[in-house]
Amino acid sequence: MKIGVIGTGQFARSFISLWQMHPDVEAVYACDVVPERAKEHQEKYDLAGVFADADEMLASDEVDSVAVMTQRWSHGPLVLQALEAGKNVYSAVPMAISVDEIKAIIDKVAETGLIYMMGETSYYNPAVVWARGKVAEGAFGRVFYSEGDYVHDMDNGFYAAYKYSGGEDWKKTASYPPMLYPTHAIGGVLGALPTYATSVSCIGIPDDRGDGVFDKNVSLWGNDFSNMSALFHLADGGAMRTNEFRRVGYWQGHESRFRFYGTESVMEQTGHGATWSIKTEGEDYRKGDTLDISDLFYTRGGQVPEGFGDVDPALMQSFASGNAKVQDRSRLPKEFEGAHNGHEGSHHFLADDFVRGVTTKTQPPVNAWKAARFTLPGVIALESARQNGARLEIPDFGDGPENPAW
Repeated sequence: MKIGVIGTGQFARSFISLWQMHPDVEAVYACDVVPERAKEHQEKYDLAGVFADADEMLASDEVDSVAVMTQRWSHGPLVLQALEAGKNVYSAVPMAISVDEIKAIIDKVAETGLIYMMGETSYYNPAVVWARGKVAEGAFGRVFYSEGDYVHDMDNGFYAAYKYSGGEDWKKTASYPPMLYPTHAIGGVLGALPTYATSVSCIGIPDDRGDGVFDKNVSLWGNDFSNMSALFHLADGGAMRTNEFRRVGYWQGHESRFRFYGTESVMEQTGHGATWSIKTEGEDYRKGDTLDISDLFYTRGGQVPEGFGDVDPALMQSFASGNAKVQDRSRLPKEFEGAHNGHEGSHHFLADDFVRGVTTKTQPPVNAWKAARFTLPGVIALESARQNGARLEIPDFGDGPENPAW
């Protein structure tokens, strides 16, 4: 396959280099609204070429697949344009920011049979990988309540990132509504449980710092919510609670953390650890031990990659991590051994799953239908918050193809 990367900001370079290494990728191209950045990537990574813009790339026969790595609110239209041009698509999160955009992408994937993958890191998060296996085994019993949080203070690298990508008017976009970036929280829960959200009530907490970020009069979205908390009803009768926090006195550790409460066992993850409470084997209806399983989720061997000097040090954990004991690397290309990784060991799996999807013509685990279930709850949660917590129904577009067991 031949991949064209649309957008060569700080995040894209992680995947450009991985796809350059992949034995099933013949060539990687790039384009950017700042042409100099694309040219720099071409020289650094020995890319096959650059295009003047996305339109030129999508019109070209040189690429059969594209990776959309642009600003988070711009993905929907670009993805749809790429699918209409006959290209397979890898999209950074979120999938899109409206119901109409999400439905249009699903309809186009269904119509064309092209491969679509949303690059959600939490699906490969060590805690989620572990929980998905335990859910499949039935170890939790019935999971009746779950929690997924994305806790990332603006001061913890986000100001720098928005300034890098937003230019002079960066404050307009730094106010991006937290629930429109829900997949690092929701994707972990629904990446482990075989269900989806059906309704939501969400509370938005207005910001009070007064620095022009999360200011309704400045925000591109008229948004003043910096922290948001939502309670979802799930199709299996359970409940899921999600927090998206951007003003919070928490700096290090797991930005995404998850908890699953079942009738037979409970897993609780914090910013720095995790426990598993189980019943004593062979003794019915008696509570057993609470085990410290933190070590299973700890990623080892991360290295700060070269060429990331423009990334705020507070964000470096997103670009430099090893793998955890519960992540099975045996299916990854040998060329990825020793290559830089990120987001708690997820980058290698993300890069490989897209290639697998395209080369085998099989929709990947986080396909368009799964991506919609990770994204739509947040879109509706924002509307609920704007209506003072009104409980709103969440549309669902079905299961889609059966996910592969990669």
